[in-house]
Amino acid sequence: QVQLVESGGGLVQAGGSLRLSCAASGRTFSLAKMGWFRQAPGKEREFVARISWSGTTTSYGDSVTGRFTISRDNAKNGVYLQMNSLKPEDTAVYYCAADSRVRMSTSASAYGYWGQGTQVTVSS
Repeated sequence: QVQLVESGGGLVQAGGSLRLSCAASGRTFSLAKMGWFRQAPGKEREFVARISWSGTTTSYGDSVTGRFTISRDNAKNGVYLQMNSLKPEDTAVYYCAADSRVRMSTSASAYGYWGQGTQVTVSS
């Protein structure tokens, strides 16, 4: 099993920045990819960003490209999401996800491990 714990959410004004962290523990040697998703009230869970376990391959959702950056810390088994130029529509619960399957995907169904989520609220 793998456990994921997110941190770093909070309240920020539009145009500001936040950095989310996700710490992975347990059978992390089995992991092939990690990602971030978000879910706003009344909406579907949305893909934000993903990264290979080696950190060499990344991709982003259209709504965050150019503003968000995903990165890995191999020594700490962590993944980070640097969020800049935040907008009110970025308000959501952000979830860290991971999986042992190599195939990179933007679908939530491709990730078997999930954190509990961290709230990000962007005020206008």
